[in-house]
Amino acid sequence: MPEIDIKDKNNTSVGKMDVPETIFGVTAKAGVLHSAVVNFLANQRQGTASTKTKGLVSGGGKKPWKQKSTGRARAGSSRSPLWRGGGTVFGPQPRDYSYSLPKKAKKAALNVAISGKLADGEIVVIDGFGLEKPSTKDMVSLLKNLGLEGKSTLIVLSEKNDAVFLSSRNIPGVKVTRVNDLNSYEIAVHGRILFDRRAVEMLTEAGK
Repeated sequence: MPEIDIKDKNNTSVGKMDVPETIFGVTAKAGVLHSAVVNFLANQRQGTASTKTKGLVSGGGKKPWKQKSTGRARAGSSRSPLWRGGGTVFGPQPRDYSYSLPKKAKKAALNVAISGKLADGEIVVIDGFGLEKPSTKDMVSLLKNLGLEGKSTLIVLSEKNDAVFLSSRNIPGVKVTRVNDLNSYEIAVHGRILFDRRAVEMLTEAGK
């Protein structure tokens, strides 16, 4: 069973925690994490890109000139795609890019992402943040003590904590989320993951 060091805000070890192999010791499965990341990004797309077809462009109701005897090519509308100011052929139209992924696949991808971070030594677990009020200075100091200064870091909390959120929001590369909102994409794109102890316990309980 994998083991994780628990640190305090001064980066001193205050104990160890056994974590389930089903979450923190999963062997990477080809394509599982990739599929989840692609799904996440697809679901973020707005799909609002739109162009006007010949039928949507204003004007062009009158035939520009008579059909015959002008010496010019036949034309039925000045809004033809062949004309300047005409409609667009096969341009993008509003659409929904989102699609669902099976819950088991999402969970498997999350476990693969977490296991990969632990195997690479990119997970830090802290016993508590100890922030009584919002302070960017104190958060920067804490991250520096933990060796996370200047690194892309995802802070995972067990529950909403305004002091941690407000202290982190102006620090470049740092994002805060709750363990219930955790997804494989956020794990994959951040270089380091900082869990509070209770968040790891909640992951462990959910994996049983």
